[in-house]
Amino acid sequence: MSKVVVFNRVGSADVLEIKDVVVPAPGPNEVQIAVRAIGINRAEIMYRTGQYVIDPQFPARLGYEAAGVVKAVGTNVTDFAPGDCVSVIPAFMFSDYGMYGEVVNAPAHAVVKHPQNLSFEQAAASWMMYVTAFGALIEYGNLKAGDHVLINAASSSVGLAAIQIARMRGAIPIAMTRTGDKRALLLEAGAAAVVASQEQSVAAEINRITADKGIQMAFDPVGGPGVAEIAKVMSDGAIFFQYGALDSRDLSVPVFAILGKHLTFRGYELFEITTDAEKMARAKAFVSEGLRTGALKPLIDKTFPLEQIADAQRYMESNGQVGKIVVAV
Repeated sequence: MSKVVVFNRVGSADVLEIKDVVVPAPGPNEVQIAVRAIGINRAEIMYRTGQYVIDPQFPARLGYEAAGVVKAVGTNVTDFAPGDCVSVIPAFMFSDYGMYGEVVNAPAHAVVKHPQNLSFEQAAASWMMYVTAFGALIEYGNLKAGDHVLINAASSSVGLAAIQIARMRGAIPIAMTRTGDKRALLLEAGAAAVVASQEQSVAAEINRITADKGIQMAFDPVGGPGVAEIAKVMSDGAIFFQYGALDSRDLSVPVFAILGKHLTFRGYELFEITTDAEKMARAKAFVSEGLRTGALKPLIDKTFPLEQIADAQRYMESNGQVGKIVVAV
């Protein structure tokens, strides 16, 4: 028997239940993992509340990220063996797999051997955020040394990952957050400068930071009317990546900025990378190297026990974290 987290109706974190279930043997192309740590992601809250890209199928499972030890492998699996220390990359839907549990099955294509210098908690905190940031900044954006990249919601796990990847590339990360409360933490995390969007003029501050040259890239999970200020300081040929909808209102973008500076505004999601074998391979190689050398180092904000999974999700909903929320199993 294994403890797993399920829910039978959409709603608050109170709908989450921990149940004992029999986990079947791994099927073809599957890996069975004894989970040691779980990474918490906002997508799981959206799914629980009925606001995700797919509707829950009850009883519904949750969880995109986990790290642990391989217990068994299914047929056709040759890259993993019992005893391997592995992590799970989000490359499936909650309707097919869920990582919130003591023992789980995962598709082999979503499993990776993580570098030995990582703890299980660090490994569980790595792949969603680093692959998400890699896809936009490197795979599609081709961020270059010396480029200025504006990173909104910079204290989130993905925002911090983007700061580290920009630094790894030799680019100049400008962190944007709502207030100055997290300024010192973001500077310590590697941001070259911090813009507090509710306290400063975004356009004026970015012009000051870049000496009026503007930014070559924006990486933003917020969106909404505030994008107009960002568009003003995008340089010629710059690209804007929208990877979330924390503000569900339509983007406000000045048409003459788009035309006059030949700007690109692009929707982006992690699954563009994790469902493409070649892009996934490049992401695994880039992130693995960064983790191995220490250029990429996941910041864990707080760790909860599995019995407090609801509290872990409530904590994420409070938006007070800096870095990743992890559940130890």
